Amino acid sequence: MVNVIPDQLALAGGAAVGGVQGDRVKSRSEKYDELQSKRALSEMPAGADAVAKQHERGKCTARQRVDALVDEGSFVEFDRFVVHRTNAFGLDEKEFLGDGVITGRATIDGRQVFLFSQDFSVLGGSLGEAFAEKICKMMDLAMRTGSPLIGINDSGGARIQEGVVSLGGYAEIFWRNVQASGVIPQLSLIAGPCAGGAVYSPAITDFILMTDKISQMFITGPEIIKTVTGEEVTFEELGGATTHATRSGVAHLVAADEATLWDLTRALFSFIPQNNREHPERFDSDDDPDRSVAALDDVVPDSPSKPYDMHEVIDAVVDYGDFLEISPLYAQNIICGFGRIDGRTVGIVGNQPNVLAGVLDTRSSVKAARFVRFCDAFNIPLVTFVDVPGFLPGTEQEYGGIILHGAKLLYAFAEATVPKITIITRKAYGGAYDVMASKHIRADVNLAWPTAEIAVMGAESAVKTIFRRELAAAADKERKMQELVDEYTERFANPYIAAQRGYVDDVIEARRTRSAIAGALEMLAEKRVARPDRKHGNIPL
Repeated sequence: MVNVIPDQLALAGGAAVGGVQGDRVKSRSEKYDELQSKRALSEMPAGADAVAKQHERGKCTARQRVDALVDEGSFVEFDRFVVHRTNAFGLDEKEFLGDGVITGRATIDGRQVFLFSQDFSVLGGSLGEAFAEKICKMMDLAMRTGSPLIGINDSGGARIQEGVVSLGGYAEIFWRNVQASGVIPQLSLIAGPCAGGAVYSPAITDFILMTDKISQMFITGPEIIKTVTGEEVTFEELGGATTHATRSGVAHLVAADEATLWDLTRALFSFIPQNNREHPERFDSDDDPDRSVAALDDVVPDSPSKPYDMHEVIDAVVDYGDFLEISPLYAQNIICGFGRIDGRTVGIVGNQPNVLAGVLDTRSSVKAARFVRFCDAFNIPLVTFVDVPGFLPGTEQEYGGIILHGAKLLYAFAEATVPKITIITRKAYGGAYDVMASKHIRADVNLAWPTAEIAVMGAESAVKTIFRRELAAAADKERKMQELVDEYTERFANPYIAAQRGYVDDVIEARRTRSAIAGALEMLAEKRVARPDRKHGNIPL
């Protein structure tokens, strides 16, 4: 056997072997020049004209987006030289370094994240085999290292030229989204169109942030809808940020422009931990945890039918009034969001008396249930402000599944093992009292203001039910009704019956709310709950 040394093998291979041109091996400097040339090409794989078109649409490039979001100089790219592997439909004549998606790791406020940014300038940001593999690699690394995953989406959907291979790529991503759910935080930033299969990965993630007037999400576009149903609808009406923030509930936060999108993302990121084994960072705060808020004593009106804004309560209680509301334009009869009390992150849920009197309905139940489950998954204590007259009555609600959807919120609160602190500010009626983190579904600390009304139903409805015969026989029905309402209110529309039975741990002045919550959070900091031995529960979906 002839022994062939490496140099001889390289020369024997001719131009087919890397590093050889004809009979000449590239010099070291030429190899370094080649690297720099390829890197430069990967910075703008579709060329300057494609970048200019992206800017004309009011959009940044994929790389500019990454640079704007992460800490300066922290981004380390992976797979910049990856290209597609198909030659169908003319793709053999087109090759783009990176294959239309930027992937890598970086830091945000010093915390490691993995991320991908889809490049619409390359084949419309369409997903093919190599594109999907790059994203999957980031997802795998994020899971192995316990780091959050952020996806910047700007894609027309599956790459038609690659057929079922692209569909397989989507499914690989979906599978990883599910495995990562509740293990690492997953954020989806929609910075352009997101169509077809491209929408399902964001839908599985924890939060979706959209850019107004620029981003859209939809399964089927306007043309297909017109063909199938005859409906005419614009891209913006069908799947724009406003639509998803107000009507579908798909979008959790909406930014006016891309600069605001990065700010919102960083703000949200500051409230959540690296993974499910860690707690959110506790910040130093010089906002006195025992700060008394005298204005809260006057928030609840004397009239039980008069509304007030629960935001006033929340803003007065959290550190510096800093509250990041989630889905602020959707199901506004309930408020969900993040704040801090004594530097500790808390998830806040509150009925909103200003909208539909704060009742629970199908939309608000699902909105709050999803938020509660996120907080429980990532060790974020829950603070619940209760002013709920019950569930919204009507055939629309019953036919729409209020039983099923209301049960989701009940399930979420009952399932949660993080510290749970509940404050009843006014009404807590019927089954909605139970659902809103009551002592009976294992809230840890339940407090009530003196204005609290804890009862099966409101005074008027109760009197009409209990004293139907007496009212019918009364000579002055209005006077009799008022007498019975006053009597019922005095006996039942107060917090003391519940307090006598231990369903409420204490009745406190409203001004002491912040102090009471801060003390409860300190007490519950090391809370531990053993879960039942089961694969998983069967939440009423």
